[in-house]
Amino acid sequence: MVTIERFPSTEMTPSLTSQLRALCWSAFERFNEQDFEHAHGGDHVVVLDGETLLTHAAVVPRTIYVGDRELRTGYVEAVTTLPGRQGEGLGTKAMKVIGVVIRERYEFGTLATARQPFYERLGWERWQGPSYVISADGERVRTADEDNGLMVLRHGPSAGVDLTAPIACHDRAGDAW
Repeated sequence: MVTIERFPSTEMTPSLTSQLRALCWSAFERFNEQDFEHAHGGDHVVVLDGETLLTHAAVVPRTIYVGDRELRTGYVEAVTTLPGRQGEGLGTKAMKVIGVVIRERYEFGTLATARQPFYERLGWERWQGPSYVISADGERVRTADEDNGLMVLRHGPSAGVDLTAPIACHDRAGDAW
């Protein structure tokens, strides 16, 4: 029986952690330990068949800057489905719950992806402005290679955010975006 569960990282069981690790390393070409850590510290949404992990998505707190505006953001990480179960709508179900989490707890949603059409049909929008990373010394460093992959979920307090404004995040180990 397929079920959907939502829980904080602190409640991730060792079994799910192990399954998630295997799923992420098999699903993403350039996945590493830092990427795995980026998916923790917030909320997880999982689709399970019994105790078997089929789909995972996480949303973690970050601060994103749009122009001069600071937004409390739910940043989406590690969205993946077992290869043999893709195309069944499981990722869509997980991302709908992620959208609820973002609307409940954050002002804004952000993610980086090469699969924009999947997210667009769920209400996410492509970012059209230039992207930056804020270094440890506060300097904004251009990240042009990220421009075409950033997407946002505007709602409530962020509904009027200008999609063409500069967007920035703080640097972090591994992929900043």
